[in-house]
Amino acid sequence: MLTSRYYESEHDLRQMQDLLMAARSATDDWRYPHIGVATFRFFMVATHLNPYEFVRLWHDRQGRLVAYALLGEDPAFDCEVAPEYDGVGLEAEALDWAETHLSALSERAASQWGGPLVSGVRQDNAERIAFLERHGFRYRGEFTEINMLRSLAEPIPPAAAPTGCQVRPLADDADEIAERTAAYREVWLPWTDGDLSAEDYARFMRLPRYDRDLDIVTVTPDGVVAALVTGWADPVNRIGELDAVSARPAYRRQGLMRAALLECLRRLQAAGMDRACVSTGETNTPARQLYESVGFRVVNRYLDTVKPTGE
Repeated sequence: MLTSRYYESEHDLRQMQDLLMAARSATDDWRYPHIGVATFRFFMVATHLNPYEFVRLWHDRQGRLVAYALLGEDPAFDCEVAPEYDGVGLEAEALDWAETHLSALSERAASQWGGPLVSGVRQDNAERIAFLERHGFRYRGEFTEINMLRSLAEPIPPAAAPTGCQVRPLADDADEIAERTAAYREVWLPWTDGDLSAEDYARFMRLPRYDRDLDIVTVTPDGVVAALVTGWADPVNRIGELDAVSARPAYRRQGLMRAALLECLRRLQAAGMDRACVSTGETNTPARQLYESVGFRVVNRYLDTVKPTGE
């Protein structure tokens, strides 16, 4: 017998991370998201909405988490189910919860919640694609992301930042955290997830499995955080992930982003990871070329499906 409830505490987030690592171990690198991606998705809900209302959990009779679902902005539906519970109806139950919740939200705030429901899926996840199609989701007709992989058993190229620049972990200092957050906003604010304050990021740094030694910045001689990348380590599957890879427009094509990437890869390697993954937009040619230049190759693609509200 399974029970369902809303998110209650940080312990639940740890269980969500554990579910993903165990599920990857039982399947492959791409059936489930990396804990870094999933933790940031959760953080966006916690920052802009309320996890106690927008994150739903399912447990077995021993109290083990076997599935979770998020309803995020856009609106967006995300659901992950442990492999041994595939096919028992949990995804459908989670989608019903999300759509019921979304219906009530759209009645109160149609401008914010009245748009089509979006759900992403990797191109090789035939079961999830079939599930979404059965429930009225339709493919937009284009890939949105490419997923790339690099072995960390191979040598990591040396890279030196320009004279006077520092490539190092983010300082545990309020001013530098604010500067790092400003750099992130400058890159991402035109798209989603850009509305982030320094106080928000300080809370993010306290989340389970965040490691400041993997939060790498390239800092110019005058103290500007010019490039940044957050690394995440999955110790169960020994796969690292690079997230929020960002270089301020005025500091691009100077080797600053490349230096931060390589430093993060070296640290993931030292932490025992044997491979690393990263994703970028399908049409983001400069980012793809940068990743390829440090050894990544495309292994998968990600697409968005949409379901008009009320269908």
